Amino acid sequence: MLAGLALVLGALSASEVASREAEIEQRIGGSVGVVVAVKAINRGRRIDASVLGLRDVPAKFAPAQSFATAGQLIGARAAVAIRAGTDLQPSLLEGSQAGPDGALSLAGADERIVRVIAVGDAAEVTPGSRVDLLITRDGASGRTSTVVGLRDAEVIGSGPAAAVADGAGAGLPRVAMALRVSLNQAVLLAEAQNSARELRALPRPPSAAR
Repeated sequence: MLAGLALVLGALSASEVASREAEIEQRIGGSVGVVVAVKAINRGRRIDASVLGLRDVPAKFAPAQSFATAGQLIGARAAVAIRAGTDLQPSLLEGSQAGPDGALSLAGADERIVRVIAVGDAAEVTPGSRVDLLITRDGASGRTSTVVGLRDAEVIGSGPAAAVADGAGAGLPRVAMALRVSLNQAVLLAEAQNSARELRALPRPPSAAR
């Protein structure tokens, strides 16, 4: 009888553990991959696969501007010194020439290459295409406002980015893009990445007038 009771209690305990695990996973979301620097990267260094790794984190805690694959970063240069263990984000990088996977190309004298992560589908936002970029901000009164922050920007490189687990954009696909822009536009995008509630990429059809 004692042996039977022990089996029942064991089964109940296992069921409770499984239930708690399911509850925690539902609360924080599933795991997503985030690209991380596995070695220190000096400022100005061209990034290659030897300094990159991938770590799994709960989607709820993934950085909003993280990269999902190392291929999105190959060939970019570090804009600042990056310590080992740091999650790679667009604000740490500068535009540069890259190989076929990264798809960055050298900008003209009056142009800059910026990296932006926005709501959008990487299958629709492809290298060579053009996008408009919507910027949504939270206002002082609690209302949100959305403006067209960028029109007809050329996509130099793109790839899928980690999704976010909560907020208005929870579960929506996100895309990491390298865009060819002017210096003033680069400043606008840097500010938006730091303060905006959401960036949303709208792919333009090939027939759209420029």
